[in-house]
Amino acid sequence: MHIDLDAFYAAVEQREHPEWKGLPVVVGADPKEGLGRGVAMTASYEARKFGIKSAMPISQAYRLCPTAIFTPPNFPLYMAASEGVMKILRSHAEKFEQVSIDEAFIDVTEKLGNSSKDEIEKFAAAIKSEIMEKERLSCSIGAASNKSVAKIASDFRKPDGLTIVEPGDERVFLSSLPVRKLIGVGEKTEIALKELGISTIGELAALPPEFMQTEFGKAGLYLLEAANGIDGSEVEENYEIKSISRNTTFDEDTRDEATIFAAIGEMLEDAHNYLTAGNFRCRTVGIRVRFEDFETHTKEKTLAEPTTDLELIKATARQLLQPFFSDTRKIRQVGIRLAQLEEVDKRQKLVHEYFS
Repeated sequence: MHIDLDAFYAAVEQREHPEWKGLPVVVGADPKEGLGRGVAMTASYEARKFGIKSAMPISQAYRLCPTAIFTPPNFPLYMAASEGVMKILRSHAEKFEQVSIDEAFIDVTEKLGNSSKDEIEKFAAAIKSEIMEKERLSCSIGAASNKSVAKIASDFRKPDGLTIVEPGDERVFLSSLPVRKLIGVGEKTEIALKELGISTIGELAALPPEFMQTEFGKAGLYLLEAANGIDGSEVEENYEIKSISRNTTFDEDTRDEATIFAAIGEMLEDAHNYLTAGNFRCRTVGIRVRFEDFETHTKEKTLAEPTTDLELIKATARQLLQPFFSDTRKIRQVGIRLAQLEEVDKRQKLVHEYFS
């Protein structure tokens, strides 16, 4: 089973602020009446109806719904809520694997391997009820014979969904879904597949292995197996945070150094809040620049010692960014990355990875 909490950050904020229930809530940067920098980290389902999405520039989110409630992130609060949910999931699992702050896999094969669909549904519904009762949060659950299909199934009826794909039905379930639903298919792979005339998982599943290997190498064989509902990976607890990333797209392409540095600074402050909330230090600082023609470059610098010094992190990012201003092209998007993370206190573990 794959369990995915619904609009997690926004849902926790609505839980803590009952008066926000049913209202559009956006977690992220300060919109400053449409002039703010930074991005929306997540949005409640009420806000999503206005077209607001994760990683959208906060100024755009404000224009789409100026009456929404915009609130800064509270990572210690989200981590506490996550720990409560994960404790519940562990209690039901034979094997447990946390994937991020708001999602996990549990293996219950021995408990439910020979059960009917109704019995599996009752088991999953009981988990959903317990999470709602104890943490006052909703989740969506996908149940299947393997991790890949279970994850896709959990997203099938969001929010508060429950989808069970019985053994043997994997290909039928997947066939009409867009290829982007497959784990590992990002924007570039989706474009490459569409150029080959492939838009659904079913169309991908029908391709010859030789063709996929020629076009995509080893990754092509993985995609072909995934499209056919095959995944032999085990549920195992090996999750650890690897990096913290943020990015933002400017409303208009720009070469204004002050504007670009301000955006970088705000993203670093956001990432730094998360770093310190998780009791971590970083050793590598990275930036990502996408020009107006979509050419993208990344640069990183590894520091002599792991640090939580925000000013040092900002100065390093500025140093990495400076050479790009010699280019005559305008910049469309910038991003930051803090990596090589090290726990300050080994007894405390951060259980989150934000999508870069």
